[in-house]
Amino acid sequence: MESHLVRASAIRVPGSPQKARLVANMVRGKGANAALVLLKFMPNAAAKDVAKVIKSAMANAEENFGMNADDLVVKTIMVDGAQFLKRRRFASRGRSNMIQKRMSHISVVLTEREGTA
Repeated sequence: MESHLVRASAIRVPGSPQKARLVANMVRGKGANAALVLLKFMPNAAAKDVAKVIKSAMANAEENFGMNADDLVVKTIMVDGAQFLKRRRFASRGRSNMIQKRMSHISVVLTEREGTA
C-alpha cells in the first residue's frame, strides 16, 4: 500500500538559511510529534519557524488525507535560500558597507510510518 506524501512550505522566512539548516538537520527522519517536542526546547530562533511548518504539514495530513498525527514521520525537510534585502551600513571616511538581510524557504514532506495503515 502506498502512503501519501504530505507537503507544507513557508516562503521568505526571515533568518539565515545556514542557521535554519542546523535546526532542520536535527529533526530529519524523526516522528512529527517527537520533532515538535525537540524544537520546543531548542534555543534557536529558527526552531519556531521550522515547528510552524511541521505543524502545518500535520494539519494537512489530518484534514486532507485522514492520517493519524502519531504515525507521521519527517521524510524530507529542506531549507533553501531566498532573496535577501540589501541594506547599507555607513563606514568611516565616507564609505558604506553592504549588509545582506537573508531569508529562507522552508519545505517539509511528511509520510506515514512503515507498518501502519
